[in-house]
Amino acid sequence: MKVSEVMVRNVISVQPQTTLLDAARIMVSNHISGLPVLDERGALVGMVTEGDLLRRAELGTEGEPAGWLKSLLRPAAAAADYVATHSRHVSGVMTHHPIFVTPDTSLSEVSQLMLRKRIKRLPVLEDNQLVGVVSRADLLRALVNQLLRERQECGSDDEIKTRIETELARAKWAPRSGLHVKVKDRVVTLEGTIFSDEERRAVLTIAENVPGVKEVKDELLYVDPGSGIAFPAAS
Repeated sequence: MKVSEVMVRNVISVQPQTTLLDAARIMVSNHISGLPVLDERGALVGMVTEGDLLRRAELGTEGEPAGWLKSLLRPAAAAADYVATHSRHVSGVMTHHPIFVTPDTSLSEVSQLMLRKRIKRLPVLEDNQLVGVVSRADLLRALVNQLLRERQECGSDDEIKTRIETELARAKWAPRSGLHVKVKDRVVTLEGTIFSDEERRAVLTIAENVPGVKEVKDELLYVDPGSGIAFPAAS
């Protein structure tokens, strides 16, 4: 899936001169965690988020003031810290040159960016113009919709068996032999040998994820790789 399929297009934005009071009110009233910041030409110049407002003098959360050594050796950094914790306008706290994506960016890339950079929302640019925002909540909604669509699908026993075996063949971690899949009335029975609890859970997950499956019966035999001792599935 691509960003264009899940992004919010009617974007609420602010300007650098917007007060923090107004920006915070907008975020609270609209239940959003961040706002794109646009200049007078409509170009994206920053993002202001909840995270930018965590360190504030008004709340006593600004942290320790810069010590004399930092003030002496790095006065510009100390001054920037003061602005970030005391400024009353978006321009003083926003993240400059924010990371952005395009409508054609894959959701896989978006999720990796969000996890790696620890951010909740990304502006979407097309031809250098803001056309939307994609957030973790948008990815969650896409997941819900996909799961609902899959629930409505209903394959035959043969189709279910084929899909499970195909996915097992694709999984590099799965045992290469010794796994048997039986399907009757859309109830899946898994038999064979696995070598870790993690393998067991993963094999069961593959079966559970196939649309149309009513139940998965675990009859997998666990063999301890070190001792060779076999343990039947827990009843």
